[in-house]
Amino acid sequence: MKSIYESRDKLKYIFIAAAVLIAIVSVIVSDNLVKKLSKEERFKIEIWAESIRVMTSEDPALNMKLILKIMEGNTTIPVLLCTQRDEVLDYRNIDIPDDHVDVFLQNKIKELRTKNPPILIDLEDGTYQYIYYDDSVILKRLLAFPYVQLSVMFVFIAIAFLALASTKRAEQNKVWVGLSKETAHQLGTPISSLIAWMEYLHTKEIEPALLEEINKDVKRLETIAERFSKIGSNPDPEPVNIIQSLTVALEYMQTRISAKVKVFTHLPEEPAWTLMNDSLFAWVIENLIKNAVDAMEGQGEITVCVDNSDSRIVRFDISDTGKGIPKSKYGAVFHPGYTTKKRGWGLGLSLVKRIVESYHGGKIYVKSSEVGKGTTFRIELRKYKN
Repeated sequence: MKSIYESRDKLKYIFIAAAVLIAIVSVIVSDNLVKKLSKEERFKIEIWAESIRVMTSEDPALNMKLILKIMEGNTTIPVLLCTQRDEVLDYRNIDIPDDHVDVFLQNKIKELRTKNPPILIDLEDGTYQYIYYDDSVILKRLLAFPYVQLSVMFVFIAIAFLALASTKRAEQNKVWVGLSKETAHQLGTPISSLIAWMEYLHTKEIEPALLEEINKDVKRLETIAERFSKIGSNPDPEPVNIIQSLTVALEYMQTRISAKVKVFTHLPEEPAWTLMNDSLFAWVIENLIKNAVDAMEGQGEITVCVDNSDSRIVRFDISDTGKGIPKSKYGAVFHPGYTTKKRGWGLGLSLVKRIVESYHGGKIYVKSSEVGKGTTFRIELRKYKN
């Protein structure tokens, strides 16, 4: 069954693809406009060059007013009119400094020569002149516009995704807290009633061993209710030897899983102290063990290793010989609602991640996995120093 997260991820990728397509189309359209405007500007300079050539002729029928109007009509395109020896005869739309004018003009010729091919003016007397020109300010702005547009678009997309992710996290937090508090509240009444019945049964002639087993189950229900009540609040962490806490949690789970599942431990002898809530940490171990048992379909091996060599962090790995997780799903397995089982809410690993990271400031992730061979989850917690 596909989870809501897979569908949402597909929509996200579709949205990104659409945004990229729009951006590409925008760049192509802008590029075509730039090319057309560039051709138009060159055409204007060619007309300007032709006007200069005509002015040098001695034809009395020429309309000098029209020619002068054409020449003075260029108010946006920077141009330099030069001889064959690069002596500047005239210029338009170029700011000339007060000092070192000749050096500036020679450098300007070199600069303009690299930007656009010069226009040749044949004066028909064996001499030539050249016009060097630059793109107009409007064309330069148009050249930069697609990149500004892309930057704005990507910033908008990034802000939209961050806002969406923040909203989703806030929504998930509210659902978690509401569900947990309501579960704890609903469990409270029957647990109180069971405790009262236990007191009553102790006054009757009932086998003590039977009452002890019932009492264990009632205590277990109290622990579960306490755990749910702490979701959404800030449970007070205490210095706990994580090796001892892990041992107790594993012993509890070994009596409640299939005899076909073998649990092996590699634990250091020296204690590893960390600030944590023991009840919630036990819940983490129980969920990881249950998840491993389900992955192995009730038959296989679970190995728990603790690395206490780092002075700042204690690491422990929980490995199974189950069906494994594809690498593309390493992050998705922690999403609420993600499950590969026909029956299941897909909340176990999401709850584990929340307890480890939100309440204990640690990390949990899939260290390694191979489909058909097994998976290793790693948890990292900061050590407590007196």
